[in-house]
Amino acid sequence: MSFVVPIGPQHPALEEPEHFRVTVEGEEIVDVDFRLGYMHRGIERAFQEKTFDRALYLSERICGICSGIHTVACVETIEQLADIEAPRRAKYIRTIVAELERVHSHLLWAGIAAHEIGFMTLFHLLWRDREHVMDVLEMLTGNRVNYAANTIGGVRFDIKPKHLGKISKVLNKLEEDTLHYIDVFTSDQTVIARCEGEGILSKKDALKLSTVGPTARASGVDSDIRRDDSYAAYDDLDVDVKTAAEGDVLANAKVRLLETLEAINIIRNAVDQMPEGEISVKVPKELPEGQATNRVEAPRGELFYHFKSEGGEKPARGKVRAPTLANIPAIIEKLKGETVAEIPIVVASIDPCFCCTERVTVVDKDTGESRIVTKKEMREMRE
Repeated sequence: MSFVVPIGPQHPALEEPEHFRVTVEGEEIVDVDFRLGYMHRGIERAFQEKTFDRALYLSERICGICSGIHTVACVETIEQLADIEAPRRAKYIRTIVAELERVHSHLLWAGIAAHEIGFMTLFHLLWRDREHVMDVLEMLTGNRVNYAANTIGGVRFDIKPKHLGKISKVLNKLEEDTLHYIDVFTSDQTVIARCEGEGILSKKDALKLSTVGPTARASGVDSDIRRDDSYAAYDDLDVDVKTAAEGDVLANAKVRLLETLEAINIIRNAVDQMPEGEISVKVPKELPEGQATNRVEAPRGELFYHFKSEGGEKPARGKVRAPTLANIPAIIEKLKGETVAEIPIVVASIDPCFCCTERVTVVDKDTGESRIVTKKEMREMRE
């Protein structure tokens, strides 16, 4: 006999409001229905009310963890529309900040994974080391989150010689600690018992479901936008793409920790190879008509941006596809065959960010037509 177990939208095992309707037979999950919509903020509609430079601030607030890479995707899309290119030094600085952000994101995820399996000591150690990365980001940009580092046509700050010693010291410490965490995740019996063989996603299913990022690479998919469709300064820097074959929660952990080591190497190489020169160029206030798209490798996977201009200071349309939206089908596939007790760690394995993903479509049931809903109408619906 089957039962439907509701998980969320408010639940102590979930980091954000989301709703899973899990069908179980005994303890085994046989089907999953997933529902979004609890944190929709209307970001894409809000783009149309902002000038291009103000849209950048909005994009930075889509995600608190990945705010830097959102602005990279945003400014490079707008730069295509304006037919301008940021100076080479600015591209290197964008790369360094993006990789620092990747390190802090992966350490944050590993800490959450440890928390979900009840390994609180490991959780505290990982988040302690994440603080060192946040200190470097604050030193460079003045902010721990929402760095405001990127601008259309370049970056807002330069990396000075006085910063290099601190960066090198932190990277050396992080490299040593990450090697230790890899050893813990691959040898500790608590981690292995809770993560090995859980939430398996095969390479075939990962490809079929168009899975992206570390979730896809943990299933053996050799894909990374930094290497395959370079942006910023990645065309000058070798990116060693990390993959695993198992596709389970443990493989997700291995891939992210190995990517942390690779990010440290990329930062070192970028610092060593960074050219001298300007860090920004002038940008016209009004942009010509046209459309542009761009994709980047956020810590969670492929992040896609699209802007349409009809000429002027404001975009006619802005669209963002965060990596979690592409990975939601993978959650459903990973949960099938698992027990209810494993739901928190399996869901966490894709490193979901649902506030980045939220979107709604309003459809008139009588005519089948969709339409734009104003802020006033949204308030009236709520009341």
